[in-house]
Amino acid sequence: MVAYELFGPIDAALGGHITEEILVIEAVLLGLVVLNIVARALAHRRHLSQAEDGDADDLSRHPFHVLTNVALVLGSFYYLTVHHHAGMVTATIAIFILLTDLFEFESRKVEVRREIDVERPKAAIGASLVALLYVGYVTFFYGPLGQFL
Repeated sequence: MVAYELFGPIDAALGGHITEEILVIEAVLLGLVVLNIVARALAHRRHLSQAEDGDADDLSRHPFHVLTNVALVLGSFYYLTVHHHAGMVTATIAIFILLTDLFEFESRKVEVRREIDVERPKAAIGASLVALLYVGYVTFFYGPLGQFL
């Protein structure tokens, strides 16, 4: 099979191997998922502090969280060009994370508007854990440890 380099220098950097089995993009995606979880926690703390004012218009999206969401989706789309099956699953999960974050933010605004307790973003946390499990599996068990399973 001929290996095509769709993005040239990006393929040289991200399409390379850390070890014989682990691609650089897999490690980058794993880091992005962890960063996304941290950014979600920071955004939730910010939403709690903004909700104390009682005005739903004061709630704003955390820029770091938006950045990690966009980077995760774009990274998973790139991974789709490198490894088709795992990239398709990762891209689907990343889009699901993005959509749940959009709806969770709107539900935080409704909670503030109705003056009820602001809850944790449960669906987005669940989607992030699914992403962490899958990307962790692809990175560690599908590659170097997969030969033993």
